[in-house]
Amino acid sequence: QVQLVESGGGTVQAGDSVRLSCASSGRTLRSAAMGWFRQAPGKEREFVATISWGGGSTYYADSVKGRCTISRDNAKNTVYLQMNSLKPEDTAVYYCAATYRRNIATSGREYDYWGQGTQVSVSS
Repeated sequence: QVQLVESGGGTVQAGDSVRLSCASSGRTLRSAAMGWFRQAPGKEREFVATISWGGGSTYYADSVKGRCTISRDNAKNTVYLQMNSLKPEDTAVYYCAATYRRNIATSGREYDYWGQGTQVSVSS
């Protein structure tokens, strides 16, 4: 069983940085592709970033490219999302997700395990 727990969210000012963490208890994430998604109020969930199980491949949404970095520490069973130069439009609940069915995935349909989410609020 995989239980994902996100942390690191909060309220920040535009231009600030935040690092989100996603830790797993139970099954190791070593062989899982990991993704970050977000959902703003009144909007559909959208893809943010993904990293392959080995960490060698990453992919980002255009809206965050150049401002975000996804990384993983398999020894700690943890995945991170570093977000810089935050904008008010980055305000959302951020979710991490895991899949053992794909090496890397940008669609939420490919993911089988989800965390409960962490709120990031960016004020102007």
